[in-house]
Amino acid sequence: MRSRSLAVGLATALAACATAGPPGTPTAEVPALRETAAVASARDAADDPAIWRNPADPAASLIVATDKQAGLYVYGLDGKTRSELDAGRVNNVDLRDGVDIAGALGVLVAASDRTDRAHGKIALFRLDTDAARLRPLGVLPVADGEAYGMCLWRRAADHALFAFSVMKDGTVVQARLDLAGPGPRLEVVRTFKLATQSEGCAADDRTGLLYVAEEDVGLWRIEADPSSAGAPKPFAKVDGRSLVADAEGVALAPRGRSGGYLVVSSQGDSAYALYRLPDGRFAGRFRIVAGPGGVDGTSDTDGVEVALGAFGPDLPAGVLVVQDGDNAPDAQNFKLVSWSAVRRALRLR
Repeated sequence: MRSRSLAVGLATALAACATAGPPGTPTAEVPALRETAAVASARDAADDPAIWRNPADPAASLIVATDKQAGLYVYGLDGKTRSELDAGRVNNVDLRDGVDIAGALGVLVAASDRTDRAHGKIALFRLDTDAARLRPLGVLPVADGEAYGMCLWRRAADHALFAFSVMKDGTVVQARLDLAGPGPRLEVVRTFKLATQSEGCAADDRTGLLYVAEEDVGLWRIEADPSSAGAPKPFAKVDGRSLVADAEGVALAPRGRSGGYLVVSSQGDSAYALYRLPDGRFAGRFRIVAGPGGVDGTSDTDGVEVALGAFGPDLPAGVLVVQDGDNAPDAQNFKLVSWSAVRRALRLR
């Protein structure tokens, strides 16, 4: 498919986006349930998680997360490290189950590879769910520049799989992935540009909509299908109240055919904002505070991810996993939060 380019205007388009709460927007408190082991690298290292839900035994589900100085971790829901992989400087990560990988269905993990900051790449892995280990499939070039954000989208009509690579300068490159053959292949099918530094993204397999965070500006929404001629539209703005710059990690908590919530890391004030799907109405905000067993709260969060459904008695409705920017005296790690606790705190349906 021929690559196309879409231009996005200045951030003033978001000024009229009426998603903000009133001045002094209340911020609820939600306790951390547990935490993962710290990553090995010091300072700014842990970044982004993805969640694989084990359909046969949800309590045995896995978290794949990045140490952007060194590689990838696989954790259990108990927070213990199941495996590590030296995969270079991978920044953001996403996964999809049921992908044809060399003729067999499996779990595909994709990460933005910024080892070479002049040439962005996508690193691909198969998650061996029995062994809780990642098996490298290859690293494919995607665009010039520093690869930053990463999310996957599976088209409902034909199950075609696409990766969105968000470059640090705001360029978003969409590539179609094909892993059915003896080696992975990638075809760039569309490119568009946001005005300034961007990273977090999430694509909704149900509705075919992509959400991208421009860090100092806000959230944009665009049709994920590469055949769409539409430009990104404003979804939620950085207003200093509901959402405080940087707008970082983006995650979907889907409900029904098009409903649910979009969760965004409000990194500037160590909080999280929720917006209703599909219309983008502000639904509330919260902070993660210390929980039982000495688990501390979170601050300066980069990546976030949500998986809904029962994951065990203490996670009856789902799990939220977030990066913690300050886990002193240890290195950074990831915190797990019960989605039920979020729903109660914000009085969500």
